[in-house]
Amino acid sequence: MNISGTLNTLRLLYNPSLCKPSLVVPTFNDLPIPIHDSIKAVVLDKDNCIAFPHDDNIWPDYLQHWETLKSKYSNKALLIVSNTAGSTSDKDYVQATLLEDKTGIPVLRHSTKKPGCHSEILDYFYKNKTITNPKEVAVVGDRLFTDILMANLMGSYGVWIRDGVKISSNPLSKFEKKLYNFLGF
Repeated sequence: MNISGTLNTLRLLYNPSLCKPSLVVPTFNDLPIPIHDSIKAVVLDKDNCIAFPHDDNIWPDYLQHWETLKSKYSNKALLIVSNTAGSTSDKDYVQATLLEDKTGIPVLRHSTKKPGCHSEILDYFYKNKTITNPKEVAVVGDRLFTDILMANLMGSYGVWIRDGVKISSNPLSKFEKKLYNFLGF
């Protein structure tokens, strides 16, 4: 259970714009590189964003774009943040280590699931002297209630991967898309 996600989603009742992305693209291959002139660091969600859900390999159709992203942003400027790999549910961080080996990108070990781990992300980039301001971070993910909400809580640039590797049949994902259309973002 993602308590952080549940509690933080309640914020949308009084401020629905917290789930408004800065940019919407259908898939990772449609992500502009560079993302924006002001962006110095990129947070990437894994499942259904850069990889098939519950798989630790970059989706084959995305490999060329993945390499382009890695050539634009340094290793210290890219960070995978997942509610599976690197989270408290990842026993001994086995998934995080495997994902790092397969992607060559650090995976954040975080004590709170998204969207509540935003301070841990900023601490990581500040410690590595990658950013001086949260506005220099782009959060790229397929979920409005976790990835985009987190980006807005951080004061960062949120990129919503609307369709992902596969169009999700998850009821919450379907609801997020309907809400996005209803709010007219």
